[in-house]
Amino acid sequence: MVAFGKLGRYFGRRFLGAVLLVYITCSGLIGIVDFFEFSRRLGDRADVSVLDIAQLVLLRLPAFSEQMFPFAVLIGAMATFLTLSRRLELVIARTVGASVWQFTFSTISIAVLLGVFLTTIYNPLSALAKEQANKLEARLFTEKSGLLQQSSDGVWVRQQSVDGQAIVQAQTSTDKGKTLGNVRIYSFDQRGEFVERVEAKSAVLHNGYWMLSQARVFPAGAEPQEHTSYLVSTNLTPAQVQGSLASPDSLSFWELPGAIRDSERAGIKTERYELQYQTLLARPVLLAAMVLIAAAVSLRVFRLGGVGKMVLGGVLAGFLLYVASKLAGELGENGILHPVVAGWLPAVFGAVMGCSVLLQQEDG
Repeated sequence: MVAFGKLGRYFGRRFLGAVLLVYITCSGLIGIVDFFEFSRRLGDRADVSVLDIAQLVLLRLPAFSEQMFPFAVLIGAMATFLTLSRRLELVIARTVGASVWQFTFSTISIAVLLGVFLTTIYNPLSALAKEQANKLEARLFTEKSGLLQQSSDGVWVRQQSVDGQAIVQAQTSTDKGKTLGNVRIYSFDQRGEFVERVEAKSAVLHNGYWMLSQARVFPAGAEPQEHTSYLVSTNLTPAQVQGSLASPDSLSFWELPGAIRDSERAGIKTERYELQYQTLLARPVLLAAMVLIAAAVSLRVFRLGGVGKMVLGGVLAGFLLYVASKLAGELGENGILHPVVAGWLPAVFGAVMGCSVLLQQEDG
């Protein structure tokens, strides 16, 4: 059978080589752009070296590369099929009785295996690297820039404690939300009256309180006070902080089920984590869908011509599938779609559409 024979293995090797080439090329371009961006933002600081910036870029790169891998599969599959068509190797495969399903089976199988590898092995490594990158980025930008600057971005959380309510705002969040950088805390008493504003370089969650370092306290109606360390009480637990502050992409595939259970016990919405988990589970199907889309727009080239239109059509189809996945993700995070539906729908839809086009082309 062609799918398992030498011809199938040959097609599979060509496909895998093309995907890796596209992946390495795109990752290199992402790394270069990221390096120049951080060089622009940190280049005027003498205490930040090129090695610091390079380390930060390398730690961030796996997470960014993971997001673009479906496009690497799409472009690699299109390049493989177009090359085989131009060399008439697909014509030879057809002359020996191979159908489109047989000589695409090996590429689809490799895409599925790549999806399993990305989900179970690569994703945990990229999540670990992303967490280290967040810590390094927080250190570089917090330690080098002084206390919190006026900004409306970052993360926000409202907390309750024995002293009253407080609003916590931070520009960076690491260690699954338990360590914050460039922190500002607005404290109110039990009657809701403003008590003080605290600005600090960092805050670490302990049992029942935040430990703030290098803090500046602005009490209501009093002069500011400087503190090397300062405590702010809280009733937040690690599970609540993780559910409120930790980004889903900072958790690996294997950590997500535990995070979902902890958030459920803490009474926190779990849609973000469930969506991330289902998206990772659906990744092998998504990569297979990319191969089917590539086959649908590439395998007729040697008979009908129109390479440019076919390539444009494949890229456009992949982009629309990406937009659909992002839209489904937004709907899933907001509770409009169930996380299972939001995570699996784009991948299943792309696979069904690719199969339908191939059936129409081959069998009429």
